[in-house]
Amino acid sequence: MRVGVLTGGGDCPGLNAVIRGVVRKGVQEYGHDFVGFRDGWRGPLENDTVRLDIPAVRGILPRGGTILGSSRTNPLKVSDGIRRIKDNLAKQEIQALIAIGGEDTLGVAARLSDEYGMPCVGVPKTIDNDLSATDYTFGFDTAVNIATEAIDRLHTTAESHMRVLVVEVMGRHAGWIALHSGLAGGANVILIPEQRFDVGQVCEWVTSRFRDSYAPIVVVAEGAMPKDGEMVLKDDSRDSFGHVRLSGVGEWLAKEIERRTGKEARTTVLGHVQRGGTPSAFDRWLATRFGLHAIDCVHEGDFGRMVALRGTDIVRVPLTEATARLKTVDPKLYQEAGVFFG
Repeated sequence: MRVGVLTGGGDCPGLNAVIRGVVRKGVQEYGHDFVGFRDGWRGPLENDTVRLDIPAVRGILPRGGTILGSSRTNPLKVSDGIRRIKDNLAKQEIQALIAIGGEDTLGVAARLSDEYGMPCVGVPKTIDNDLSATDYTFGFDTAVNIATEAIDRLHTTAESHMRVLVVEVMGRHAGWIALHSGLAGGANVILIPEQRFDVGQVCEWVTSRFRDSYAPIVVVAEGAMPKDGEMVLKDDSRDSFGHVRLSGVGEWLAKEIERRTGKEARTTVLGHVQRGGTPSAFDRWLATRFGLHAIDCVHEGDFGRMVALRGTDIVRVPLTEATARLKTVDPKLYQEAGVFFG
């Protein structure tokens, strides 16, 4: 078979490990031929390809990002996009397509498979860990490790100056990174999108820490919202999937804390640092296994499916199920962390 591979959405540690797993097993065990599409769905739209063979994937396991490039291109919003993709897949003699991405990328793959009969297999990727059909997505562990290390470092400077430090991490609709890194890093307040927060309560927790001669760390997900306000946006622009650009809740919160408590507050926005660099050992392991099972899925002709982690097993689930809803933080998990607030 001749198989196409693309990586869409935000870059993520572990993408190259998936590509490597797909190609190594696909060539060595099944004798398949591979074509990489550049920059997510833009590649099949514009027939922009690169050859994928074993020499092409050597040495990429520890590299962050993706050798294929990525983008947030939405072919469903492009005039005549579906026909163009079909035509270009036919030109390349592609018999199956492996789409590696998050909610948006796999949502497109699900529609192409269900509505247009294209032979697609999905691999879940997002540092937000918000795809409901899998226990974990690769990239999440690396992002949590990076955020935790940053929080560890910020504790010392906060204590040296006795000031509040607000750490803004990624998490548009789900607070998994904030919860895991905040708990692991010993944060005194953790704010997530699933639970609107009371600024007054946050200030009380902060003040309580200062009474104990301890400088507080506040971890806030970019999508967290105050009870009496709205989501803080970087600007009003939207990408092709309709998402607004977030960032700013950390700075807003620091100013509110400073105004209400009189204590100096500073903000650190981790931003894309969480997505870049070398993937953790867990993410390399998970991404590699996803790649191996994805090519098995293709070889067996089991299309319209996504590989997923359930416990320690890799299973297959329908793409439509995988993208039907987001996996958000269970209130009980958030309550567990509450014992450390204030």
